Amino acid sequence: MSPSRLPLAAALAAGLVSGCATNPATGARQLMLISESQEIAMGRDYDKQVVASIGLYPDSGLQRYLQQFGTRLAATSERPNLPWTFRVVDDPVVNAFALPGGFIYVTRGIFAHLNSEAELAGVVGHEIGHVTARHSVSQLSKQQLAQLGLAVGTIASPEFEQFAGLASQALGVLFLKYSRDAESQADELGLRYLRRGNYDPREMPHVFEMLDRVSQAQGGGRVPQWLATHPNPENRRGRIEQEIAAGPQTFAGTAVNRESYLQRLDGLVFGANPREGYFKGSQFFHPELRIRMTFPDGWTMSNGKEAVVAVSPQQDAMVEVAPAQQPSADAAARAFLSQQGVTAGYPVRTSVGGLPAWTAGFAAATDNGSLRGTAVFVEHGGAVYRLVGYAVDARWSGYQDTAERSLHSFGRLTDPAVLGVQPQRLSIVKVDRRTTIEELERQRPSPVSLATLALVNQVEPATPLEPGRLVKWIVGQPVP
Repeated sequence: MSPSRLPLAAALAAGLVSGCATNPATGARQLMLISESQEIAMGRDYDKQVVASIGLYPDSGLQRYLQQFGTRLAATSERPNLPWTFRVVDDPVVNAFALPGGFIYVTRGIFAHLNSEAELAGVVGHEIGHVTARHSVSQLSKQQLAQLGLAVGTIASPEFEQFAGLASQALGVLFLKYSRDAESQADELGLRYLRRGNYDPREMPHVFEMLDRVSQAQGGGRVPQWLATHPNPENRRGRIEQEIAAGPQTFAGTAVNRESYLQRLDGLVFGANPREGYFKGSQFFHPELRIRMTFPDGWTMSNGKEAVVAVSPQQDAMVEVAPAQQPSADAAARAFLSQQGVTAGYPVRTSVGGLPAWTAGFAAATDNGSLRGTAVFVEHGGAVYRLVGYAVDARWSGYQDTAERSLHSFGRLTDPAVLGVQPQRLSIVKVDRRTTIEELERQRPSPVSLATLALVNQVEPATPLEPGRLVKWIVGQPVP
């Protein structure tokens, strides 16, 4: 070690000691280079990105319910004064996640698969536990430690810029992998808050049963998103059952709230909402925007809130469609081509699918190398769409025809059957006699499989259902 670096090492050691704190929820000492105010600011920034990229489910009643429910549960935690924010996100996947500072998101997909408010308390309590234990902030502190080069002798300045660079990670924070210990801790904290909220703790293991069934329904190889982003230690259900058995065994007066929870789900959109766009093979249809387009065969396609993209099998080329912010195709073309690092010929007026458009070839310099492609800007329905096909510079010539053929397939959607497509929804029905899901399905056909109906109700197809029981039914038409 260089003598000139000894004062720096001492300052660093002092900084690390001051960066450790005792967590009120766990009692453990944690390395924490991010203050609570920075944690909250970080959460607010990420929240904007979640809302923009995933979107909120458009049901003010359900949003209000989750906010009130989550706030009550968070009030029982060790960090009740955080600006707790709970949102239902418009996503069909079975998932829930937390961001620093008390921002918690529950998908409509997991809402549809839970069967009581006590089960919801298990999911939300688990996410509250990640926040109170500061798991994501602790992980970010460790990442930051590495990014700042805290090996002695690699720091250029003794000043810690804790927040610098973290915002640029965008939504990567959503997919931080928690350790087994962190997951177990969040499970235990979730059970703690569920108990404090006066819910029946025996309902929490049902959440893990449901997740196992969803995993099996997806072929066993794909786990639900809630498990994909929350690594599943062996027998989490068994561990929670042991925790419950070791705790108070007086369950009288604890709440399950099955019926009131299910009644809130009546009319909930189930599965992907085709009104927001859907694929049929390599074709893409968007009934709300009245647009259609064909993407290259064999490419991986994704429909997001902000863009529709297709990526080549080698992941070295892409076709992307997104709304432009400018009022005309001409203005959008000029804005795109005037970006720093972009070089292009003069845009040319053209027509795509009978719609007015401008197009130009371009090259772009990025941190990872040069790109080359074609951009098309189309006016339709009072909006402007930016269509871009591009690849790494050396490979564009091999992709150009395929990408441009896709770009020029953009056009008006006129098929009445597609324009009128509606999402499938949950309908909550009360059975009037002893029956089964199997028998009900014969009496009232559903657009989904018998297995899916059984899954969302957490029963087997032949499980007897007693008179008066509320059942989730999925109604609607198959997507054309």
